[in-house]
Amino acid sequence: MITTANVKNGVNVDQLVETIGAVQQNPELAKFEFRSKNEWINGGHCVSNIKGFYGVGQEDTSREETFTMECDHPNVLLGNDLAPTPPEVVLHALGSCLTAAMTYHAAANGIDIESASSTLEGGCDLHGFLGLDPEVRMGFDGIKFKLNVKSDASAEQLENLAKFSPVFDMISNPTPVSIEIVKQ
Repeated sequence: MITTANVKNGVNVDQLVETIGAVQQNPELAKFEFRSKNEWINGGHCVSNIKGFYGVGQEDTSREETFTMECDHPNVLLGNDLAPTPPEVVLHALGSCLTAAMTYHAAANGIDIESASSTLEGGCDLHGFLGLDPEVRMGFDGIKFKLNVKSDASAEQLENLAKFSPVFDMISNPTPVSIEIVKQ
């Protein structure tokens, strides 16, 4: 007998339900650790390599290739404009995660998403980064996320589903960051 997967919004719903059940049975399976190795090149240009991660109770070795991402700064910010700025990468991560969270949770709730696209804007004032005004935040003073979705679900339903995003949580709530400097 040939069976087809129960796929909604590109998500295998049967596999998602199995995953939820497995995590309910064994909460340790929910613990993940993601890692990145970053190398400074020159000026504001850096390259990160990402491959392995820990999840589902073990080190994951399924990735055959290493993912690389670069960041730089535009000429006006003294960079060589070889890649997006770190804040732009944060916007990419936020937009991708909000959209994926919405589509996954919509699938789990039987909601069809026909299409989705978004725009993100984050404003900042260099007075903070340059150390010119201690009252000015160094990072974004706010982020605007506009998601255009074709779905029968209400905007409120879709917004609530999107808010399951881990990156939304990381940005919206203080995430502890420890910094250790190792001199060579």
